[in-house]
Amino acid sequence: MTINRRDLALSTLAVSALALAAPAFAASADEDAVAKKVEAFRLAQIAADPKALGALCWDDLSYSHSSGKVEDKATFITNATDGKSKFLSIEYKDPTVKVVGPAAIVRFHWVAEQEMAADGKKVPTNLHILMNWQKQGDEWKLLSRAATKL
Repeated sequence: MTINRRDLALSTLAVSALALAAPAFAASADEDAVAKKVEAFRLAQIAADPKALGALCWDDLSYSHSSGKVEDKATFITNATDGKSKFLSIEYKDPTVKVVGPAAIVRFHWVAEQEMAADGKKVPTNLHILMNWQKQGDEWKLLSRAATKL
């Protein structure tokens, strides 16, 4: 069998194209997995479910509020589920997910309304959120979150 330069060049090009396409397929699957975790996190916040929130977060979580207050995992979960307020709605508008190796950068526009238990006052929030998720084995977990008022 004789292989000429043209055949060699075409086969090399085909193999190179496949090699470049493979990471795109993997990133898409990871992006979908992260998007599902982000939605699970949103639902856990609305439900004020400490078990679900705990399962979605790294033990070394750094959770930053738009006020500048930073909480670790235990403090975040305690404060998110203490019953002093409840979310009437939380919407994550225009989310983007970018996977870079074992990390994922998630950004979205947060629009929510809470009701305060003490007086029934309704408090709207309008924020920009940055979340960093990290892959742990086969699972994605929230490593950090930062919020900015809009």
